[in-house]
Amino acid sequence: MFFQKCMTFFRCQADFLEAQLCDGHSTQTALVSALQRNLSELQEHMSRGEELVEARQLLEEVKREITWVCNDTDDLTWSFVQECLLLLLCLARHLNRLLEAFHQNPTAPNSATPEAAPPLPPDVLSVAQQKTLGTVLQFVVTLGLCPYLAPGVGVALGLRSAFGAAVEGAVRHDVAPEGERRLLNTTNVLLEVSALSSLATPVFTRHLGDIMAALCQLAYRPKRPEGDGTNSNKGLTVEERKSCKEALHNLLRKVYQPIVIKELLVLQGGPKRASSGSRGGGKALTQAPTWLRRLCGQLLSDRLMQPQGVQAVVRAILEGTGGGDSDWRKCDAVAKILAACPQQSLSAQSYYSQVCPQVLELLHFKDKLTAQQFQRVATRAALIMVQDRPEFAQRFLLFPLLSPLHHSAEGTGDDLSQDGVQEWELTRCIEDVYKICVVGNSPSEVLLKALADVISTLFSLFCFTKQNVSHLRTSCQEILIWFLSHSEHPVALSQLKHLCGLLGEVSGVKHGFQFSPGSEGGAILTIRELISDEDDALYEKVSGEQWRVQCLVQLLGEMKDSDLPGEFFLLLLQDLTAVAAEQEEVEQEVDTSSMTLLELEQHLLGRVSGHGQRLALLQVLAIMCDGLPYTQLLRKPTQVVGFIVSMLQRACVSLERGTDSPVESQTLRMGMGLVATLLSGATELTADDYSSMGELLPHLEQISQQHPEPFIQELASDLRATIATHGAYHPKTVPKTATQHSTAQSPAQPAGHSSNSLPACTQSSRFPSRQQDHSKPISHPKHTTDSGATPKVNDIQTTGGIPNYGISEPSSSKAFSECLLEACDLDVPTRAVALRSLTRSVKDGDKEALQNKDKLLTLFLENLEHEDSFVYLSAIQGLAVLVDTFPEQILQRLLGEYQTSSPERERALETRLKVGEVLMRASRAMGDLAPHYGRPLIGVFLSGTRDEDSSVRASSLSNLGELCQRLNFSLGPLAQELSTCLTALIKTDKEAEVRRAAVHVIALVLRGLSDKTTQVLGDVLLELYRALKWVVRSDPDEVAVLHAQLALEELDDVMRRFIFPQQKLEKRIVVLP
Repeated sequence: MFFQKCMTFFRCQADFLEAQLCDGHSTQTALVSALQRNLSELQEHMSRGEELVEARQLLEEVKREITWVCNDTDDLTWSFVQECLLLLLCLARHLNRLLEAFHQNPTAPNSATPEAAPPLPPDVLSVAQQKTLGTVLQFVVTLGLCPYLAPGVGVALGLRSAFGAAVEGAVRHDVAPEGERRLLNTTNVLLEVSALSSLATPVFTRHLGDIMAALCQLAYRPKRPEGDGTNSNKGLTVEERKSCKEALHNLLRKVYQPIVIKELLVLQGGPKRASSGSRGGGKALTQAPTWLRRLCGQLLSDRLMQPQGVQAVVRAILEGTGGGDSDWRKCDAVAKILAACPQQSLSAQSYYSQVCPQVLELLHFKDKLTAQQFQRVATRAALIMVQDRPEFAQRFLLFPLLSPLHHSAEGTGDDLSQDGVQEWELTRCIEDVYKICVVGNSPSEVLLKALADVISTLFSLFCFTKQNVSHLRTSCQEILIWFLSHSEHPVALSQLKHLCGLLGEVSGVKHGFQFSPGSEGGAILTIRELISDEDDALYEKVSGEQWRVQCLVQLLGEMKDSDLPGEFFLLLLQDLTAVAAEQEEVEQEVDTSSMTLLELEQHLLGRVSGHGQRLALLQVLAIMCDGLPYTQLLRKPTQVVGFIVSMLQRACVSLERGTDSPVESQTLRMGMGLVATLLSGATELTADDYSSMGELLPHLEQISQQHPEPFIQELASDLRATIATHGAYHPKTVPKTATQHSTAQSPAQPAGHSSNSLPACTQSSRFPSRQQDHSKPISHPKHTTDSGATPKVNDIQTTGGIPNYGISEPSSSKAFSECLLEACDLDVPTRAVALRSLTRSVKDGDKEALQNKDKLLTLFLENLEHEDSFVYLSAIQGLAVLVDTFPEQILQRLLGEYQTSSPERERALETRLKVGEVLMRASRAMGDLAPHYGRPLIGVFLSGTRDEDSSVRASSLSNLGELCQRLNFSLGPLAQELSTCLTALIKTDKEAEVRRAAVHVIALVLRGLSDKTTQVLGDVLLELYRALKWVVRSDPDEVAVLHAQLALEELDDVMRRFIFPQQKLEKRIVVLP
């Protein structure tokens, strides 16, 4: 009953005051009269109501217990506040008594209705009651607390609303009690009321900042001098100030920390913010006094350094933001706050020891709404700490961050258990490093050095993920690329050599342990099983080292826009030259005759180690050349020059030894050909490029003096002169050599328009180097038209990357007879180029070549049996051109070769397959003449489907399909025979490749006939359809099934067009007779 009466009175007070102010009485007089009217009605109501006896008793009891009630004050606002405070105390004590009784005598649940909800506690407020209580609290704070705050403490009433401005004028500070005492009484009552949970929610959700401001002023505001006329806290005792301090700290501990931090920031007068509603429309906060700013800074530092303090600070500033540009700036600002040690901290070491682990915890949030902002703050804070305070960041941030990798590395101790590094630890470590390094992307010396200490372990983990399905693969790869890209080039190159094993054996993990797959797609460090067999152990070691090199090359392949792969390649080439020279010196100078057994053993071990190092170096170079494109290894002219320098260095070493092996000779010729290509205008050279070529001068001079061949001496001397004069002096030998080495583009293209010529020359230079070894080089000087002029475009034609020299042009470099002779040469490149030259002659209609077609046919057939693909592919191309030129004569001869076989079964099979390739190319080239010339071919191909060798059967079917799709209506008489042959092969042949070819023939025939299928194959179409369905249902070969499905799709399209022809709107005009 008392509870209801109190709420009714509070509601009547609020309604009356709002009515008075809304009726136009917005002045201070209206406010004072409204307050006086309410006080009179309260006294009358409390004295007259018989049902309020208990309330009057409780009110008298409360008045007797407290001593701060002032009955003779002349300030009506304080009188009104006193009555409200007394009634709030009465309400709180009454609810406490009801709660105690409720807990002592809980209501038993009704057994008849067990599903019914339990009874509510008596202190639960309805929505209307909460609204009334909130209004009363607003009046209490507005009239009894805010007017007595010092300027700059909290938000002034004038900045909140018009009513607040009226209150400031209505409060009287010149009457008893004094302002500090009023502030203390109001604050104590609100704190006592908030001890009850049901009343604490409306108190703290709306008025926490005002209560904190009051407590700060009461507890920490410095005393004023005696002559100061302002209201100071000199009337408060030491005990009262101490109790206010305890109340403030208790309040800060139990309230949600982000809210506390927000209010402290407001009290500090920091960021000027504008808000709507009761906080005033866009007015800036008043500057806080010095003592308050210092106090708020200390309290904020305490909040920050407590457990979960960093998270509370971040939430306080970033909660509710939408992720725009301003929010990213807020994230950076918060990161700078976290990274800077506050002045109030006892020591920087204690601050960073508590904050750094919390910063790392911010990286582990999974909530999508907050994870991005938290990670941004953590990343920026970590990077700022690393840059500004590296000594603490390395100790408290980077070492804990990388500790799982440190624990996995070698030399961490012998007490590592089987599960010493859990899967979640490695996963979290890699993810955190990725966020800080790759996402943050702010490299520093300290961060790179910390990563360098664990880079071998990280690379071992990356190699493991490449062998297994793991979600860590991409993160490890990005971290390694980031580290190599941002490290200084000498450091990066040294790390690459270390990871390759060129600087010593390295496994990346502790001896006896290995990475194993985790249950959640990660990795775990486990004990390696011992291998008893020495051969198996050696094989595993060698294969592991090779796999590491392959993974490193794949990693370099991802660095497409970096010069690091090319520089590493050149460094390895230089090391190879140095190792070869050192090995030669050791073998020549050491005398083993006077050595003891121990010295001899050490010497032999050193030699074995040197050989092992050289083999490892060669292995890395071989894998790099095989796995990386030349455009990545040699991206710039300076890198090409470096490559050439290493080649010439090895050639000079060979000259000094007096050995002239074919490999070294080819290397020298290729290097000099590349230099000539660069100097002949294949790419536009700058002054820096010529300066880098200065490294070639001493090697070219040595070659010009020591090489045994006069032509090489002359070329080296001319190249040296051209480089020394920066192209001003251009001897005739330079463009000649460049012509021999230029196979990727026409030399007539002017310099400046050939940006891609350098890689092309690098790729194609391997063939000219081999050709020059022969006594009859392809481009002999006596056959050139003008050795000093640039050749014309038609002088050189490229086919498949091999130079073809036209012989029907007036500037032909070879006569027909010379080409015939070179086509029989033992040198493979010479023979292949000659065959292609003859092919070009026939294609261009050279008279002499056409007259000697029989000789060419015999020559091409003989070269079909050559084992080198460079030769027999050239012969196949020549035969195809001959068939296209003389179809009637040449086809009969080829059909005979295809049907007959030589005594040597293996050689005969290869030759027949090559002839079949010629016939297939001829079938493709027939076009509309296929019905005329194709009839003899069909019989031969059908006979070939019965050959005992499966390769011949498959080849015949492939040729049959290419021919049949071009026969159109001429296929009609052969449809039944063709269908019988194909269905029999599909259902009876044991070889999968033959069945695939048969099904593919059906698909090609359907594709070639298209809309004519129903007319040509009408009698056998059902049989072919059933054969295809049989393959789909019964054939075990997946490729054959796929071919059958494709053929069925072709047939489906044909039948749809036949059954549902396309409707065409045509306008017909008929002329009547």
